[in-house]
Amino acid sequence: MPSKDTATVVDALSRQVRKLPASLRRSLTWNRGLELASHKNFTIATKVNVYFCDPQSPWQRGSNENTNGLLRQYFPKKTDLSGYSQADLDKVARQLNQRPRKTLDFDTPASKLHASVASTR
Repeated sequence: MPSKDTATVVDALSRQVRKLPASLRRSLTWNRGLELASHKNFTIATKVNVYFCDPQSPWQRGSNENTNGLLRQYFPKKTDLSGYSQADLDKVARQLNQRPRKTLDFDTPASKLHASVASTR
């Protein structure tokens, strides 16, 4: 994204969320960053309710914290991502989404999403 200002983030996030089946667009839990200060606009655009974590309570976003840990295997903390192309980032996302997870009974996020989307059609 060109910027992390709230308008840019809300617009980009709204576009991505609208690609999901309605059954997968129930809510979004966000940290207290300013990127989603316009969360009401996001909710109006997507009909997705936004909830915020309590300060210093990362366990309230466990999946996000787990994913951050997996991403650190590719990009150590404070890595400047501007040195990576979108193709590089897409490759890492693909690898992570095709990686079996214990929390998914050793299925992959990609196959779970595919099955979930297929069941809504």
